Amino acid sequence: MGALKAMKRHVLIYGLAAGLLIAGLKWAEYRFLVVEHSVEIYGGLIAATFAVLGIWLGQKLSNKLDASVVNQPSVPAGPSVTRDKKKAGDLGITPRELDILELIAKGMSNREIAEKLYVSENTVKTHSSRVFGKLGAKRRTQAVQLGKEFGLLP
Repeated sequence: MGALKAMKRHVLIYGLAAGLLIAGLKWAEYRFLVVEHSVEIYGGLIAATFAVLGIWLGQKLSNKLDASVVNQPSVPAGPSVTRDKKKAGDLGITPRELDILELIAKGMSNREIAEKLYVSENTVKTHSSRVFGKLGAKRRTQAVQLGKEFGLLP
């Protein structure tokens, strides 16, 4: 019952506002304002209507999305994978070289790795060749295999 009363009040307020707007248009010389600039006025009214509707709809949808995120069941985290830092230190592999090796293991190209790490492609090639040398690998696949064997990769 309260919602119906509030809705009637909103309709009344919007009706009064529309009436005042119409009276204002009459006061500002109807012929000049509406006839001469009708496209701008109608375009503005349509834009304002859609802006208000979009804001209202966005708030309604975001509230529903927030509620659905809160109600989702939690997923247990998988086992954490740690790198063997001692072995990496023994081999002389830097943390950045380990990052490069991990991205190579994910199947990324040198260009993709460079974009992901915000470095040049030549930098990626340099790090890759250093990792290959430190692991004794000749190819990317061999470097990934040796990285797994040494416990550097999951």
